[in-house]
Amino acid sequence: MAIATINPATGQTIKTFDPLSDDEIDRRLERAASAFAAYRLTRFSQRAEWMDSAAGILDGERDDIARVMTTEMGKTIGAARAEVAKCATACRYYAQHAEEFLADEPADAAAVGATRAFARYQPLGPVLAVMPWNFPLWQAMRFAAPALMAGNVGVLKHASNVPQTALFMEDLFQRAGFPQGAFQTLLIGSDQVERVLRDRRIKAATLTGSTPAGRSVAKVGGDEIKKTVLELGGSDPYVVMPSADLARAVEVGVTARNQNNGQSCIAAKRFIVHDAVADAFERDFVARVSALHVGDPMDESTDIGPLATEQGRRDVAELVDEAVSNGARVLVGGRAPDRPGWFYEPTVISGVTPDMRMYHEEVFGPVAQLYRISGIDEAIDLANATDFGLGSNAWTDDPDEQERFVRDLEAGMVFVNGMTTSYPQLPFGGVKQSGYGRELSAHGIREFCNIKSVWVGDAKGGSSATRTHSE
Repeated sequence: MAIATINPATGQTIKTFDPLSDDEIDRRLERAASAFAAYRLTRFSQRAEWMDSAAGILDGERDDIARVMTTEMGKTIGAARAEVAKCATACRYYAQHAEEFLADEPADAAAVGATRAFARYQPLGPVLAVMPWNFPLWQAMRFAAPALMAGNVGVLKHASNVPQTALFMEDLFQRAGFPQGAFQTLLIGSDQVERVLRDRRIKAATLTGSTPAGRSVAKVGGDEIKKTVLELGGSDPYVVMPSADLARAVEVGVTARNQNNGQSCIAAKRFIVHDAVADAFERDFVARVSALHVGDPMDESTDIGPLATEQGRRDVAELVDEAVSNGARVLVGGRAPDRPGWFYEPTVISGVTPDMRMYHEEVFGPVAQLYRISGIDEAIDLANATDFGLGSNAWTDDPDEQERFVRDLEAGMVFVNGMTTSYPQLPFGGVKQSGYGRELSAHGIREFCNIKSVWVGDAKGGSSATRTHSE
């Protein structure tokens, strides 16, 4: 894929960029390594000052960067502004809490024969972040804010269709006061990722993207013995039981599926509804989806903009067409409107069976699958009948059912009576083919730290540890 800004609402190429040369990549990696040598020694208070400054820039330039994101990948302008605001919130959150999260953790010194014993969190070094286009600022920021506050430096390889957003990230941290080289953007193709990850100056990597991309990075990371964190695809269930607030479950469900034009790993994709309320849910859900306004993402009244790429729309259409050809039924939508750009109608489909690709694959667009079940056991079995395990949603007012879903849904996140989303305060990530490791919260900032055990004895009197085995 060319490194270019192509407006998905029109198909027009706005700006193209040349990929970095091998020599320039080397210069930037050396700059990252040199920056880390000094940056790791900066005080938390200094890092927090710079991070707060970055938040201020985001607030002040919210409209400008929102327009860039909308132009590059098609999210509605309202959603783009909200994404910028969320990034500012994350910057302030880690500026405030990083020192607390990474404080020395005391251990039982007497039990190990020491005068002092504790665990210390220390940064690893330059970390490579391979990021996707669907939340081009937020997904990069939820890596950058904790990584920089921990004392690491960042090297960003962003998706090739959001180069201006990627360059803004580097510029943001430079203007906020972070040292030269603390955060850099590499405008390179995916074919250069392995070379960068294998470079001795890169100490770890994180990737948000598809399962095949994650598998590739994990393979190289394993070969090089480098830490990796992966947040991959999802096919999140949205279970609705009879005791649920049905009107609220429908309203939130429409948003949960169609947020970001349907292009979200944690979007609700499979709606698993109890027979007792399935007819009413289907009727109201289809009505609300039918009322969504598809149009120019720069228009404040637009609910659904275009898909980000022409290939992405083709992939969605192929999955829908294949399901229909094998007996599934489209209740609304199911086609690409006759207009410029890469639009696809918000779609609801029923009758999906295991012999259809859609049953097993992630549909990365505004397509909701409806399933009916007769009880909680069947609901949980169907929810777990996927290789993915990122987010999940369960709607019920029954405390016993709530506990069953929390306990038995195979997912990194369970949201009861609400929509799966990300918060700086909660760990974010999945299981199964949805990846491993966690972003956000205290767990996320510790992912790229060396958890160093420290044992201090009495310099004069020695300790009992000298009389024990070393392991």
